[in-house]
Amino acid sequence: MSFLEKISFIQLDILREIGNIGAGNAATALSTLLNKKIDMKVPNVRILSFDEMMDLAGGPETVVASVFLRVEGDAPGSMFFILPLQQATDFIHQMTEESDFSFEKQPFSEMAMSALQELGNILSGSYLSALSDFTRLNLYPSVPALSFDMVGAILGYGLIELSQVSDYAIVIDTALSEDGCDVNSVNGHFFLLPDPQSFETIFNSLGVTGND
Repeated sequence: MSFLEKISFIQLDILREIGNIGAGNAATALSTLLNKKIDMKVPNVRILSFDEMMDLAGGPETVVASVFLRVEGDAPGSMFFILPLQQATDFIHQMTEESDFSFEKQPFSEMAMSALQELGNILSGSYLSALSDFTRLNLYPSVPALSFDMVGAILGYGLIELSQVSDYAIVIDTALSEDGCDVNSVNGHFFLLPDPQSFETIFNSLGVTGND
């Protein structure tokens, strides 16, 4: 039995707790940056296959905003924060007060693009820090890269070096809202795609082994 098949609700609860701690740290950083209270929640944490990831993000041909970075250290991998374009637009409106921003109008403003990149930077740093604290692994994020493309192209880029047996990701659902108001919440998905050897490293550190 592989370690993926042995992951229990307890381990998923640990991952959810890691996500919640990361979200709390990210909310604090965003609140300071925006000078207003930002709440973040992690409704769910799952382990999904490549096809399930694409479906979750709207299908392989859906165009989304993505912040991509590489993770180096004890458990190398790739991370993506993916937002539907409407959700990315809502966040830009909140963060920059560019009320007329639209992805249909190019070129995009430097301030809007910087806002999305900073969001990815804060989230990735917060989630990686929480994961590192729990697993006691040294994990370091690269500088985030912002892109707008179809889901299949974006996720496929992160899976180029992965083998078929490691075609899975840890998915952290993320919901941001201002002052607890869910009406204008921004909902995205955070994908952690460990390199083939890293998946076992992460889960072994959480007490999940595949040798039994």
